[in-house]
Formats: sequence, C-alpha cells, structure tokens
Amino acid sequence: MGCFFSKKSKRKSAEKENLTPTTTSADAACNSVPLGNNTDEAPKQYSWDKREKADPKDYTLTGLKDVTVGRLPGTLNGKPFVIQDCENCNIFVLDHSATINIDDCVNCRIVFGPVKGSVFFRDCKDIKCVVACQQFRARDCKKMEVFLCCATQPIIESSTGMKFGCFQYYYPELAFHFKDAGLSIFNNNWSNIHDFTPVSGENNWSLLPEDAQVADFVPAPDPESDFKSVRISTEATRSIVPLTKGGRRKDSEESCLFVFFAGDYTTANARKLIDEATSKGFVLIQTKEVSMKPEDARRVFQNSADELVEWINKGPVTALELNGDGAVEACKTIASEVFSGTKVFVSDNKNTSTRDVDSFFNFADMQMGL
Repeated sequence: MGCFFSKKSKRKSAEKENLTPTTTSADAACNSVPLGNNTDEAPKQYSWDKREKADPKDYTLTGLKDVTVGRLPGTLNGKPFVIQDCENCNIFVLDHSATINIDDCVNCRIVFGPVKGSVFFRDCKDIKCVVACQQFRARDCKKMEVFLCCATQPIIESSTGMKFGCFQYYYPELAFHFKDAGLSIFNNNWSNIHDFTPVSGENNWSLLPEDAQVADFVPAPDPESDFKSVRISTEATRSIVPLTKGGRRKDSEESCLFVFFAGDYTTANARKLIDEATSKGFVLIQTKEVSMKPEDARRVFQNSADELVEWINKGPVTALELNGDGAVEACKTIASEVFSGTKVFVSDNKNTSTRDVDSFFNFADMQMGL
C-alpha cells in the first residue's frame, strides 16, 4: 500500500531516476569482447531477440485535447496502459489490459475493456467512465461518474463528488476479454465503496440514480472515428455484466437464493433466469461466482448439503439474489419449468430464504476478502 499513499512529486522523480541508464567503462569493455574462440562467429539468436520491440507510444495517451482516441480490440492484448494530461477527450480502450493508470485528466469520457489488475485514477476531474477491473482506485479526484464492474472493493482516497453505477456495456469481443483478463461477470462489487478519507458529516461518494443510462454520460464514438466499425451497445439488456441493484434499498422484504452449479451452460442459464425473473417484475440484487468445499456447502446449504457435494466438486457455483414479493415461489416455478434438467438450488420458502441469501453471500464475501 506504500505506493498508494505516495505523493505525485515523489512518483515522478522516482520515474525520472529509473529512466536514467548508467554505463561504466568496464561495461563497455565487456560488451566489446567477442564470446567464444571464433571471433568471426555470428552471435547466437534467441527467441526473445526475434520478438518485435514494443513501442511505448502504443501503450500511452499523453497531452491530448478535444479528440476521440483509444485502442481497438486486439491491439493491447493484456499489456499495461497509461493515460495522462488529457482534456475534453473521448477515450475508448476496447481491449483487455494488465493495468491502467490515469493521471491529470480533465473533462473526459472514458471506456475501458476488462483490466486484469488495477485501474488507478489520480488527480483527475470531471470524468465520466465505464470500467471493468480487478481493483478500482481513485486518489485526489473530483466529480467522477463511474459505471463499474469491480471484483474487489472499490477504493477512493482524498476524493469528492464520486458517483457510482453498475457496469452496462457491450461490444462483440467483450465476453472474451473478460475471460482473458480472468474476471467473472458475476463478481461485481460496484456499490461497496471504501473511502480511506471520510469526512464527518459529508459524503464523498454516492450511487447514481437507478435509472441512469451510460449513453447519457459516455456517448457512443463519433461515426467518423476509428471506432465506427465496433458494434457498441450501452443498453442494459445487452450488457455483458448483469445489471444489479447493489447496495440500494430493497423494494421487498422477500428475497430468494438461486444457485447454478458448474457446467457448460452455467452463464447462459443464469442469463435466462435473469430474463425470466425480471420479466415478471423481480429485481436482481447481487450475483457471485465462487468455489466451495464440501464443508462450505454444509454451512451454507445446511439440510440440502449432502445432495449438492458432488456438484460443488465440479467447479465454481454461480448464485443470484432475486427480490420481490412472491420471489421464492416464482423462482421455484421457473426452476421446474425452465431448468428441469439442470441441477440447481432454490430457497424452499420465504421464512428461510433470507437466511439462505445471507449465508451464501456472507460466505462468498469472506472467500473474496471483502
């Protein structure tokens, strides 16, 4: 965490120091001496010598103003990326990456494809963005509106006017980019914000309105830009990540736990359930994908555990909390009519369903260190 709290001036001076190469006369002498007995022998070629050298400019956006820029699918392929000193830009990074740092940017609209590690905003102001990542951090930032998918607890520090909503985005390669980045579309803690520097009597962050639409904050790329060929959608119904209510107040006291076990069609089945339930007026509160052990099953599923152990051993389970009056009976009906050939767990009655939900998601949060 030391780097997280370091000051900007120290960071930049350290970077300058690291970029200054030193070569001694001894180094030069060693480099001039041919290896082996045959001085006419061509130097040996290794596989890494033949690799195309990366140009740092391909992984950096610096000092731009009033333009639409970014990277198309297949151009980053898991590399780190840096954005700095940009003003009034539309930035679309439609690929998976290792990490992304954003420094000293003002009045920009930004979209990031899945990031395997951290997305770190520093000293930014008036930013509207769509982000999917393992870690989200913001330090010394003002007025950001973030549509977020984050596998861990998002963190802000010394920042004000921060607003968060659930990730809503689609482009054809996005599902593959989530997989390449090692992220699950079901593990999204977008509303569970940790503020390192809370101020008594003030709120440094809040949630966006429930009906907030990405298109109202981050418009689609200009039809004349390089991104016109990418089929982008900001409709919630097409989003790769399920739209969840998150930490907002629930409309009903009745929730139901619905669990799918590992299989070839788990993701498709979960999407089908969401469509079926939401079309009947029920609300998706939260989702989680997590691995379990037999002893975990006994603690979470209690009386149903024994019949589920063999299914738990097949791989991670995917759980959904659906909320609304009559949710339990509706989910049981959907399970029998739509998923009759699929092994699932559904809360048995509304008197125990709250315990089911709390037991599973408390376990999942502990497993994920939340």
